[in-house]
Amino acid sequence: MMLLSRALILFTVLFLPSMGFADQRELVFTAIPDQDESQLQQRFSKVAAYLEQELGVKVRYLPVKSYGAAVTAFSHDQVQLAWFGGLSGVRARMRVKGSEAIAQGYEDQFFKTYFIANVEQTQLKGSVKNLDALEGFTFTFGSKGSTSGRLMPEFYLREQFGVVPNKVFTRVGYSGDHSRTIALVESGAFNTGAVNFKVWDQAVAAGKVDTSKVAVVWQTPGYPDYQWSIRGDVEQRFGVGFKEKVREALLTMRSPALLAAFPRQSFVAASNEDYAPIVDVAKRVGLID
Repeated sequence: MMLLSRALILFTVLFLPSMGFADQRELVFTAIPDQDESQLQQRFSKVAAYLEQELGVKVRYLPVKSYGAAVTAFSHDQVQLAWFGGLSGVRARMRVKGSEAIAQGYEDQFFKTYFIANVEQTQLKGSVKNLDALEGFTFTFGSKGSTSGRLMPEFYLREQFGVVPNKVFTRVGYSGDHSRTIALVESGAFNTGAVNFKVWDQAVAAGKVDTSKVAVVWQTPGYPDYQWSIRGDVEQRFGVGFKEKVREALLTMRSPALLAAFPRQSFVAASNEDYAPIVDVAKRVGLID
């Protein structure tokens, strides 16, 4: 029996690695569904392949249907890493002790929201001095959990009018994602809306927006937004130093094709402290306690 046990140990050490079973650990990550699902699948399957090569473990992208589902997947350890917006990242890290924001896009240090309008319905064709020009129209946010599509635009609306958006507009909706917001305003289903500036710029560059029908009329000041967050217990599974290894892989992502998928010019280091302004605004708007 002892000889059999020793033989089994020897087989495990010598032969299993060469058979491809050396490391069965799997890092699973997700991303908030801020655009069309097929676009996200295409984007993040490439990111998964890159991370797998850099980290030396299996990596899988797990799509989710909503911002809330991304936070839940993170908090339940269905994913260990996530590409969150500012608010969803704050919510997720609050649920998992020791979790950290480890990287953000260069542009995420000073993100913006565009307020857009249907030109024919509103007669607004360009920049307005302030948000007073939007009063009395219909308005759509993005997802209820979106930083750029809901939290920050609602904050600036409250700052301007001193009341909740439902008292400013004749009808308020939530499109679910930024691409949908653009489509709803362009079609006239809503007169006005709030959209992530990167999604807008990318859609315009790709010829997916008829700028004779829908125009940017106001933009917010800058604020911190998207980031990669990693669970606080990740090194219990992947070993000491794994968190820094993931951070380094993200910061050294140089492929134009990968970066264009976000789209970001590069990734830079981030910390939880960078998102203190989001925590403050979310508390003032009542989206977190």
